[in-house]
Amino acid sequence: MEELVLAGCFLDELPARFIGDKAYDSDALVKQMSAYGVKMILPNRINRKEKTKDGRPLRRYKRRWKVEQLFTWMQNFRRLITRWGHCIENFLSFVHLACLLILFRHL
Repeated sequence: MEELVLAGCFLDELPARFIGDKAYDSDALVKQMSAYGVKMILPNRINRKEKTKDGRPLRRYKRRWKVEQLFTWMQNFRRLITRWGHCIENFLSFVHLACLLILFRHL
């Protein structure tokens, strides 16, 4: 599944870091992403026997709520949730408009 996410990436180059939650904590995934040159920043699962993270890179993980909060605020825009528009350019325009409205509301 992660290969599909990376294949559908709209960026010119892959990011240097991937911040995920405990569900992404697997040795196979970390090994696969490091082959792409992407560093995984995520907390250890509770049932992990060998702790692989020492906590220093997890300072970035603490700011992860900001991205999740943006998606929560964007769910207030019904046009984005139901995706009535079939043209991707129109949908992307409404995403930009929603982000602008969210920005103006929280200034």
